[in-house]
Amino acid sequence: MGKSLVFMGAGAVGSYVGGMLARAGEAVTLIDPWPEHIQRIKEQGLLITDAQGEYQVSPKALHLHEVQALTRSPIDVAFVCVKSYDTRWATMFISDYLAPEGYVVSLQNSINEELIAGIVGWGRVVGCIASNIGVEVYEPGHVVRTSSPGGSAHTVFRVGEVHGAITPRVEYLAAILGHVDSAKATTNLWGERWSKLVANCMGNGVQAVSGLGSKEMAQNPEIRRLLIRLAAEAVTVGEALGYTLVPVNGFEAHRWKAAAQGEGLEELEMALLQKAEGSTDDGRSSTAQDIFKGRRTEIDFLNGIVVAKGKEVGVGVPTHEALMSLVKAVERGDLAPGVSTLKTIL
Repeated sequence: MGKSLVFMGAGAVGSYVGGMLARAGEAVTLIDPWPEHIQRIKEQGLLITDAQGEYQVSPKALHLHEVQALTRSPIDVAFVCVKSYDTRWATMFISDYLAPEGYVVSLQNSINEELIAGIVGWGRVVGCIASNIGVEVYEPGHVVRTSSPGGSAHTVFRVGEVHGAITPRVEYLAAILGHVDSAKATTNLWGERWSKLVANCMGNGVQAVSGLGSKEMAQNPEIRRLLIRLAAEAVTVGEALGYTLVPVNGFEAHRWKAAAQGEGLEELEMALLQKAEGSTDDGRSSTAQDIFKGRRTEIDFLNGIVVAKGKEVGVGVPTHEALMSLVKAVERGDLAPGVSTLKTIL
């Protein structure tokens, strides 16, 4: 019998990855505080839509008040897929149901391994980056992938131990995630994490403030150059922290810094345009989805991490600070999303 896989958080990423693993025959349980979503999955299954078609799958689904039933079937692998600001309570909530050799996988934006380790211990934490996956839950029981598969052209999942060794458990995770899209075990979790953070910090907040989708943003020359400035500042902080960064959106990290100074700018602008062509017209970042749905954003755990770490290492990141302020103003309702709102930092 395969391992028991629990997704603590069945939002867009948890539903898509968990649903695809269930489709592949894995023993998956989805847990989420959204009652309508869980109830729809219980009654009708989970509908998955992506570039390959539509699939109806039937993973086990639990409301929060039903999780105590897991006492009879402890968890081998708990994927934490909640918003970063919910990491502590979600990890604490699920940790009581781990099997003796069970562990927690952070499949989230930002860098949350330390928060999780503070609850379950460093030996029970694995990190997993989902790069350019582009998913959204439009209605209860229906998750949509808005980006094209990475396949051989782009490795979507990178699984790593916090100490960098390749272990049987990261090899196992990479193998099963291969049922969802391309996956690998990595010895460079922290470099992979920061590089993904750079990519998230480029587009998430800008989409939330501008109200534009990926394609529309890429078609605007001023916004393209704003994205490049954001990348350059975040790369500079990551390098100051000593991380070995991997390519960001297909380009070596130093190329983004150079482009912010005008060197190779046109090539990176063209790359942003080409990347956006791989998304559907309605593809939105997670931060933009939060604004659209009137929810709290993760901006403190995205651009906010760059700002905080920049202060630690003495690197100024004025563009990230300005964007954070705008996202918070839009989140509060003080400003309305729109290109005009973004103009102050273009």
